[in-house]
Amino acid sequence: MSADEVDPGPDDGAAPARSTEVLIITGLSGAGRSQAADDLEDLGWFVVDNLPIDLLDKIVELGAGPNPFPKLGLVVGPTAHPEDVVAAISRIRRHHSVRVLFLDSATPELVKRYGSSRRKHPLDDGRSGVAETIERERELLEPVKAEADMVVDTTGLNVHQLKALIQDTFGDDSERGTMQIAVTSFGYKHGLPLDVDLVMDVRFLPNPHWIESLRPLTGLDDPVRDYVLTQPATGEFLQRFEHLLELLLPAYEAEGKSYLSLAIGCTGGRHRSVALTEEIAGWLRTHGHRPRVTHRDVLH
Repeated sequence: MSADEVDPGPDDGAAPARSTEVLIITGLSGAGRSQAADDLEDLGWFVVDNLPIDLLDKIVELGAGPNPFPKLGLVVGPTAHPEDVVAAISRIRRHHSVRVLFLDSATPELVKRYGSSRRKHPLDDGRSGVAETIERERELLEPVKAEADMVVDTTGLNVHQLKALIQDTFGDDSERGTMQIAVTSFGYKHGLPLDVDLVMDVRFLPNPHWIESLRPLTGLDDPVRDYVLTQPATGEFLQRFEHLLELLLPAYEAEGKSYLSLAIGCTGGRHRSVALTEEIAGWLRTHGHRPRVTHRDVLH
């Protein structure tokens, strides 16, 4: 065998191939895509903002080429053709590990943001009001939203809270290869969270609001927590819900689910749901998870 025919085998001195982590950010206009892009850049990601969908495949191929970017964030700009976004995501997922983050927000909040910024909505055709245009975009993007690994409702988030969420989820110290879990307390009187996987209604428990000494407190205060946790039905509820999670969490992980969002609701979102959210989050921590906890309505 000639020297030219000798199989040199693996190069033991070669550096191991690096893979590129791809995150596609999409969602409603005004829901925080550009802010999320800035936050990712602060975390060391290479980010392309407001990317035309026709360039999505090409940028991913370049970013995962011979000298790949370890972390590539692509913010998809507004489009009237969401089927092109869905098709591009499907193509890229055949060859790369891709996560899709969809940013959502309630229409009244988006109207307020556009009013304060005095910017036109990118899909404004001059024939509809801002609210109608937002609802049209929401309907258009439903197929894209269905492709998302994680949906974030930014309605009640300021820029600092969104930054903290991006840091927790996509920073270097965030969990890799394990399902990330978010637990949110909320009040039904303020509306359901926009996007959650599991919702539990705990209004069957006695309401601390009707006890004068507990009314000004929240579920983060010991007197309210003790009141809620010592109710006869609370222990059985927690036991059964934890058993349900013991069944569901491994099954979701086996199906490749990256994010799971739980929402615990009571009437006002200040007492029962807060105390039980903290209790459920504590149980998750004892089982090796690092839940992100949010109390949406505790300040109402």
